[in-house]
This record gives sequence, structure tokens and C-alpha cells, in this order.
Amino acid sequence: MSIIVKLDDMLHERRMTLTELSERIGITLANLSVLKTGKARAIRFSTLDAICAALQCRPGDLLEFTPASPADVDKAAAALGHETETVCEP
Repeated sequence: MSIIVKLDDMLHERRMTLTELSERIGITLANLSVLKTGKARAIRFSTLDAICAALQCRPGDLLEFTPASPADVDKAAAALGHETETVCEP
């Protein structure tokens, strides 16, 4: 996946546990754990807003984009039912 979740790093910087964050923002520990481990397929803006407010950070502090390889793009598109066009450079 080309989006890296850095929630664990931010929690460490803020000296906060996942359990404490869960209690502060009212999101289950299980759902936060899925996000923290990078297994989440989506995140609601309201959840992101609550996390940022509790950790006093910005979304960019929690999420990082890393370019995917062309093979990763094709695989993701196939999973979504989209076709991709391969571009060959001369």
C-alpha cells in the first residue's frame, strides 16, 4: 500500500498508549489497532479529526504517501475492478 500510517510513532512521541487514545476519542481499541497496524482500508475524516485533536497533530503527521510500483498500481486497480493502461517510456 502506498499510504503509511504513522500512528504508532505519534503515540510514542506523545507518550500515549493506544488504550488512552481510544478512551479520549471514543473509538474502539480494535478499530484503532487496525489503523495502527496499517490494515485499515479507509478512515473517516471525523476519526482522523479526533485523532489529530487528541494528539495535537496534523493529518500529514499521521499519514505518509510513498509512490507505488507500477505492479502495485495494477494490483490495486484490479482489486477495485478498474483497468489500467501501461505506459512505456522510450
